[in-house]
Amino acid sequence: MLTAFQADTEYRRRQSAATTIGQAGIGNGCPAASASHLHPSVAPMPAVFHLSRKLTALLVYSRPLLVFGGLLCAIGVMWNQNPILYTVGILLLFVSMSFDLVDGWFAARFDVHPTMARLADRMMDKIVYAILFPLVAVGMMWRLRLPGPEPARAELLHALFILILCITVLLRDHFAHFIRGFTQGRGPEPEQSEYTRLRTIVAAPVGALLYAHAFHVPLDPPNQIYNWLSWPGDLPLRGLFFIEIVFLVINFGSIAGYCRKYGSYFLDELCLGDEHLRRRILAFFPNALTVMNAIMGLLAVFFAQQGRVREAYLLLIGAAFFDKLDGAVARRLGLTEPLPDTPPRRVTVGGIMDDISDAVSFCIVPAWIFYLLLSDIPEVVAGGLPVGLIAVFYAVMGIGRLIYFTIDRSPIPGFFKGMPTPAAALLVTAPLIMFSQATQDAPGALPFWGGFCSVLMVLIGVAMNLYPVRYLHLGRFMDQKPWFGRCNLLLLVVSVMTPYFGHIALAYLLFYLFSPLVTWRLHPNRATTG
Repeated sequence: MLTAFQADTEYRRRQSAATTIGQAGIGNGCPAASASHLHPSVAPMPAVFHLSRKLTALLVYSRPLLVFGGLLCAIGVMWNQNPILYTVGILLLFVSMSFDLVDGWFAARFDVHPTMARLADRMMDKIVYAILFPLVAVGMMWRLRLPGPEPARAELLHALFILILCITVLLRDHFAHFIRGFTQGRGPEPEQSEYTRLRTIVAAPVGALLYAHAFHVPLDPPNQIYNWLSWPGDLPLRGLFFIEIVFLVINFGSIAGYCRKYGSYFLDELCLGDEHLRRRILAFFPNALTVMNAIMGLLAVFFAQQGRVREAYLLLIGAAFFDKLDGAVARRLGLTEPLPDTPPRRVTVGGIMDDISDAVSFCIVPAWIFYLLLSDIPEVVAGGLPVGLIAVFYAVMGIGRLIYFTIDRSPIPGFFKGMPTPAAALLVTAPLIMFSQATQDAPGALPFWGGFCSVLMVLIGVAMNLYPVRYLHLGRFMDQKPWFGRCNLLLLVVSVMTPYFGHIALAYLLFYLFSPLVTWRLHPNRATTG
């Protein structure tokens, strides 16, 4: 008996041969005939191929039914908190997730109309996500109403963040559908491989995970099988926040990918040669990244208030990433160069927004976190440290450095004059991680870490304004030396998994503080060209 692969290959080969012969006959004046008349060797479609097509249809079209079943189970859980309905809902979502990971491959491999199969697969994705993610948002709000202690502010923030995440997922789907339809026949064809669609592959597992967490109800008495299925319900918020932020970044990355792939065709049709309008539309993207920079900084303050300084530090790293990305995107889109008929402007709206976001994330936020942590510790306050004055000094010095950076008319390519504010913020915040750990594990070390953090705040405030000292532009250096960027990313990922994350970050940034002793010999041309 032929396997599915062999039957498919043989059938397609014979169909192709028959079509070729038929076209040759028509071109020579012969009447149109069926493939079986022109080429008797063409066999009818094998039974195994019919089975493969039915299996493909099952995988593609059954997912909405499975997710709708999960919706009904979730409604039952919210109505009477039945653990059995919760278990059935998780199983239905798990089966739907499994189908989502393999249906694209089956549709492209075994269907005789692969284009129609891809369109059907995308349509099923839209239906599934339109059901699943609003349901998850409602479930997170319902979870706050469960009997028990008053929900913490972190749980309320998490529910609101899930709402924003679900809206972003749906907006991304509608945006992708719109821009593909608008540029149909003008731009490149959609991607052919299911496994290149990272956002789609990640969406189903994240949706199932959030479903399992939102509608979790404890089973009394518990059993091992139920514990295996319901473990997402007990995940800590910090782990969920990490997964959700990564998923949010993937969605924004997917939107950026569509803009990069189809954006020029879309703008050509929309702007009709108006370059000023084109620039105003393109300016939205770096400005949005600039706003994300400020949002990351404010979220870092919130996490610091909850005593989660490691998470606050990671959010500051995210703010620094967005600070690097908005400038790179502006340069890539050609927004940094004036139009030929427009005089160059020293102060722009984008530049002002960038300065405000940097002042919030890298000047005010580190000072705020420093004051929040140290002002509540009697050992530090009793030591005579003017915590509030030190925080204000750092913020003012950081803002002064940003003002000088904006009005400086003789920048050095590839270098900063004085320590840049993102590196300064990360450096002064790194020892606060050890200070936070000492409040729980080693109270006797609090005076040392409090004094160290205070001295470092003052020292870095001065270092930001030592303009004759040249600091290498690490962001551009990473762009020129990809191996250096990969090594930094690997170091970050490895150090986050260890209890020495703060120590490693402090050592790394102290090395950068003293790096001008080595990099001052580097000529600006080498710094910019590698």
